[in-house]
Amino acid sequence: MAVLTAACSAQGGVADCPIAVTYGGRTYTQVANVDFSVGDALGTAEIPPCNDTPGAGADTEGPEPTTAYAVDGLDPRIAIAVRYTPEQVMLLAVQASGSLPPEVEDLTRH
Repeated sequence: MAVLTAACSAQGGVADCPIAVTYGGRTYTQVANVDFSVGDALGTAEIPPCNDTPGAGADTEGPEPTTAYAVDGLDPRIAIAVRYTPEQVMLLAVQASGSLPPEVEDLTRH
């Protein structure tokens, strides 16, 4: 499956919110332009609210639950997938010190 490239939109344009989820006590951020295969459902992940528009009420919103899925060939401690829309799934990875794990980096080269 192809990965969705997306951003949180605000009134009048694209916002500064990164695509991120939390799962298993770790934060995962979007990895764009990578082909991958989705595995089994793992459990519930949370999408934090996007507080990019002052006064829009996001300050009182809580995280949005979503299902985390395994990514074939990758340990869920380093990468998961989530469904962004009914037709689109995106890859997210733990990016310690701003770097992708080597296993995910290998996917970006194919």
